[in-house]
Amino acid sequence: MNMTMDMMKGAMSASEMPMQGMDMDMMQECMEALSACMQACVMCADSCAGEGMGRCAAMCSDGADVCDTMMRMMLRTSGYDMQVMMSMMQTTVMMCRACSAECMMHAEMSEACRMCAMACDQAVMAMEKMMGSMKEMMPAG
Repeated sequence: MNMTMDMMKGAMSASEMPMQGMDMDMMQECMEALSACMQACVMCADSCAGEGMGRCAAMCSDGADVCDTMMRMMLRTSGYDMQVMMSMMQTTVMMCRACSAECMMHAEMSEACRMCAMACDQAVMAMEKMMGSMKEMMPAG
């Protein structure tokens, strides 16, 4: 992820963007948590589908898609709209919480579900930390 962060730092310092001034270490932590969550969700969805747990498989598939979309939005350094980013982050947190809750119902019998729930919880913590720092950057009004 270092190459990605190096590219983002270069892009952010080269222009005046809404996210200029963002803590890049926090952003990297968030993107790594989202990536891990997306991967865990994909693998858990596959496992749950094979075990006949359709709701969990669907929830994990949705979680993977939301995390992937959030990461891709964060990579588009020139097109940030702070209100849209905050809304998407809140959506990602809600999706990860729902996925974690579903997976926790199966965690005792499924290692994939247990690990997916943990990855979702880590993504929630990283997103909430980042959202807290972004509140200062939100436009007044």
